[in-house]
Amino acid sequence: MNKPSHTHHPPQPPPHYPQHHPPPPPRPQYPHPPAPPHRPPKPPKPRRTTLASCIVATIFLTFLVILLFILYFSLFKPKDPKITITAIEIPTFTVSPNSTTVSFTFSQYAAVHNPNRAAFHHFDSSLQLLYAGNQVAFMFIPAGNISAGSTVYMSATFSVKSFPIMSGNVPAMEMPVVSDGFDRVQPTMEMEVRMEMVGRVRVLWFFTHHVESLADCRLQVAINGGSVFGFHC
Repeated sequence: MNKPSHTHHPPQPPPHYPQHHPPPPPRPQYPHPPAPPHRPPKPPKPRRTTLASCIVATIFLTFLVILLFILYFSLFKPKDPKITITAIEIPTFTVSPNSTTVSFTFSQYAAVHNPNRAAFHHFDSSLQLLYAGNQVAFMFIPAGNISAGSTVYMSATFSVKSFPIMSGNVPAMEMPVVSDGFDRVQPTMEMEVRMEMVGRVRVLWFFTHHVESLADCRLQVAINGGSVFGFHC
């Protein structure tokens, strides 16, 4: 008699039941900005408005140019320096025995005023002495600067070599009577002094302008001793 066979089955895992999770929280909803209202296109500007704007701009530019010209000519227009010769002296004077030639030492004192609102840079300036239209002495004035609105005092002394004098100038015409103690008029000679200042001035910090000034003086000198009777410029 056969015995019943026993089949061994593997153990079964316990039944798995699904776990219930709580639902996720709802996402916050942000309100969307309303769409901008549709604007109709702007109508084109009339031509009259454009023309009026051009006229106003033209008037404004014209007024601005006129204002700049007024400021330039009243405040910043370059002006020539002013030279004032204050004194002339002849420390030493020598005349030949026959009174035909003279030699002497010449001294001049002058004031140069700069009326501009910028510094005056001078160069190529000179001082010359003339007799009967001919140059008998010459010297260069060293270059330098004169501040805005200021005055610089200059002095120059140099020797004049011997040169002939004209008999027509002894005595000089239209001279005041000068007595030597014996009621005699001293013979005189007339000379001419020219002082020239040349330079440039900066205008509105960008532009440079050439300026120059000339002082021309005539003086009467006694041949007997070299006294300066007077001068006029």
